[in-house]
Amino acid sequence: MRAPISVIIPTLNAEYSLPGCLGGLMEGVEAGLIRELIISDGGSTDATGAIAQAWGAEILHAAPSRGGQLNRGCAQATGEWLLVLHADTVLQAGWHKQVQAHLAQSDKAGWFRLAFDRSGFAARTVAGWANLRSRFGLPYGDQGLLVSRDLYAQVGGYPDQPLMEDVVIARALKGRLVELDAIAQTSADKYIRQGWLKRGTRNLLTLLRYFAGADVSTLAAQYRR
Repeated sequence: MRAPISVIIPTLNAEYSLPGCLGGLMEGVEAGLIRELIISDGGSTDATGAIAQAWGAEILHAAPSRGGQLNRGCAQATGEWLLVLHADTVLQAGWHKQVQAHLAQSDKAGWFRLAFDRSGFAARTVAGWANLRSRFGLPYGDQGLLVSRDLYAQVGGYPDQPLMEDVVIARALKGRLVELDAIAQTSADKYIRQGWLKRGTRNLLTLLRYFAGADVSTLAAQYRR
């Protein structure tokens, strides 16, 4: 029997973070869970492509738009299950056991508990809020998404948009999302550069504006400035 999971990672100049992400997946390969690795790249100008190639990934090239990159990557996948990760997210040791158990007993989609690669009160508080929000049905992309191909198709997949693609699919999966008892550790670099409070407030305001109907391209441009 072939391994059940296709891993899809959207990238854009991810040479520093991608090796850690891929290294964290090795226990899934050794456990016979991972069938293929698909890197959906948005035009990297660094060594991202070379790193992906060295790890044996299939590389897709297209314009930068995380939703579109994920849409294309998932469309290319052949596994019965899709595991979507951000390039700066590292699944922590033991994750494959929880995923194995989930595949054996549930047809729902799963998300991982968030932690940051920094210690301290601010990191714990922001991660705690993210995990609480997720239990109410709104995990973000940096918490990963494990979803069967059938369920992914039923909800229409990722929209081709540059921001909030994770919110769209989470809302489509409402009532069919469960927490996996494993940790996805993500980079705190942006929070450290911008300030934990400032970055967290900015994320929340962007989400509220999106819910209020703001244009997603405008939001994306402002978010990345």
